[in-house]
Amino acid sequence: MHNGQIKATPVVGLVGNPNSGKSSLFNVLTGLRQRIGNFPGVTVEKKAGMLKLPGLPTIELIDFPGAYSCYPTSLDERLVVQELTNPEGELFPDAILYVADITKLDKHLLLFTQLRDLDLPMILVLNMADLMESDGLTVDIPTLSKKLGVPVIPVSSRDHRGIGELKEAIAGLLREPDAFRPRQPFYEPAASARDVLAELRQELPARNDYHALLLAHHAPWLKHIPEQTRHHVQEARVRHGFHSLRAQVEETMDRYNSFEPIVRDTVRHAGDNDSLSDRIDSIVTHPIAGPLIFVVLMLLLFQALFAWASIPMDLIEWTFGTLGDTVRQTLPAGWFTDLLVDGIIAGLGGVLVFVPQIAILFFFIAILEEVGYLARAAYMFDSLMQRFGLNGRSVVALVSGHACAIPAIMSTRTIANWKERLLTILVTPLTSCSARIPVYVILISFAVPQVAYLNGLISLQGLAFAGLYFLGITGAMLSALAFKYVLDTPERSFLMLELPEYRVPVWRNVGTTVWQKSKTFVVEAGKIIMIISVILWAASTYGPPEDMAAANRLASDKAQELSLSEDDAADLIASERLEASYAGHLGKFIEPVIKPLGYDWKIGIALLTSFAAREVFVGTMATIYSIGSTDDEFRIRERLAEERDPETNEMVYNPATAWSLLIFYVFAMMCMSTLAVTRRETNSWKWPVVQFVFMTAIAYVGAMVVYQVLA
Repeated sequence: MHNGQIKATPVVGLVGNPNSGKSSLFNVLTGLRQRIGNFPGVTVEKKAGMLKLPGLPTIELIDFPGAYSCYPTSLDERLVVQELTNPEGELFPDAILYVADITKLDKHLLLFTQLRDLDLPMILVLNMADLMESDGLTVDIPTLSKKLGVPVIPVSSRDHRGIGELKEAIAGLLREPDAFRPRQPFYEPAASARDVLAELRQELPARNDYHALLLAHHAPWLKHIPEQTRHHVQEARVRHGFHSLRAQVEETMDRYNSFEPIVRDTVRHAGDNDSLSDRIDSIVTHPIAGPLIFVVLMLLLFQALFAWASIPMDLIEWTFGTLGDTVRQTLPAGWFTDLLVDGIIAGLGGVLVFVPQIAILFFFIAILEEVGYLARAAYMFDSLMQRFGLNGRSVVALVSGHACAIPAIMSTRTIANWKERLLTILVTPLTSCSARIPVYVILISFAVPQVAYLNGLISLQGLAFAGLYFLGITGAMLSALAFKYVLDTPERSFLMLELPEYRVPVWRNVGTTVWQKSKTFVVEAGKIIMIISVILWAASTYGPPEDMAAANRLASDKAQELSLSEDDAADLIASERLEASYAGHLGKFIEPVIKPLGYDWKIGIALLTSFAAREVFVGTMATIYSIGSTDDEFRIRERLAEERDPETNEMVYNPATAWSLLIFYVFAMMCMSTLAVTRRETNSWKWPVVQFVFMTAIAYVGAMVVYQVLA
């Protein structure tokens, strides 16, 4: 917007502190008209959506990362400052919706006053207005609006209170951005800052003095500051004795002194200060009860993954089995039918069957985040994390890693200390992500008997499942401790974290999270599985002509010698052809390396394909074992249970091999996407290589020890 003219696509930015309810409001305003990507040039997630208002062009709404002030301590906060101090940038907003928690207004106005002094058109959105009655809050909206110099709109993302008024205010602000002009700034720079600004004001691309001050503070890293100007800024700072850190502290204290009286005059609290959240925290964050509650919650989560998902899993498995049978009976026999049934349907079915468990996992993590528990976990485990060279915020990454390591690694941007962030990135993939669920579910059925206690409330298989997750966490912590000493990280950081009030989850947000994350998992896994399943089918069906011909002759001779039935003969031929195929040759090539772990060449093929993504293991086994005449090719668990070593006639998937595979998959770095994200986040190939080597080494040694002990 320039000179009062509304742009063809106005940009409105949602800005506010973490835990202010910004994302919930974004979901309410945009609905499903959202796009997820990254901000240009960085790996910070960008959420953009479209908002339609009467009489205005379609508005692009951008959900900026949460930030506490214009003096950033994380990459997310740097992104906010970068974009809001660059009027020439594509994402510079025409107006800002500053979202603040109405119950914690005194803590959320620091960044607001800084942005107000940048002379940006703003609306102060007091979120969570539905809590005013229960918390005994009264707010003098007209006075607050007058003293802050902006429209103030109380809203509730939960029950949509005030959303209509907010939309009207947005339209009014876009039409008349100069209607609310600040009478005076909240902060006046100190003498040393004024001297620097006097020298540089003409050179700095700033709209006012405070804008120029921020550019002077952050010139060394702001991308839109010319290199020559950076040198001039540094020289001026030295010449006038301008100490940036000291000036930031002084400014922060002055700002609190300016807006705290406004809050005291306009916001009234009823009752005592011992809120319900405080009383709950006395238990949930207790040094003894807190960790016990955390462990119990995790155990319940993993038990639910087994108990709740069994029926939908059986239904999906039956559906794909029926689909495969129907396709085979409908289409004529031939390579295309085999490709469709054995390659595509079998591979996809082997992964989609686990979607219920993945959705349940995302469901629980979304609830824990919505109610405010994940922030408590970060606070509670900070001192413990520090001992291992990590940070309290590392807990959020480690817990999120149970869903997917990729967003978990990206979440480490909130860790200001580089070494602690690096350690968190390196060890987060050791936490068992949702992609391991398919592997765990199948192999646990071979490793652990199906025994239940307390009327089915607790099962041995569920405990084993939880045990694998805790083993991954233990491995992550011990690896972090080793890296702490190897990398020599003497510096410590301090956790700055606001604990949000406990709230009932907004089920719309939970549902949106489960849908988006599950959809992303299925789509991303589906791409890989489609390609690998087709390649595997071709590699398992075709081979060197002379070898395939010899396999056919050998199988026919054996079938005649043993007087096998037609179906058994077909199975024998398929087995011999698989061994003679290109896939069989590759498996045989690596078999000597994996033999000490208890694996045959067929498992070797699955291990290789799993390096694309762990969940491909199941699709690979479904593809390999669906080559033949058997009619239950989609019931992969039963098919694996029937597999026997042709030399010893013993079960291939015995407890020793199953446990060896489980240990291997707990520790192995088998996800190319995670390695790519590590490369982007560390800006170096060194750390992904280190990550891959140390995780694969732990996996190989651990699996070998387990197999040799149990075999």
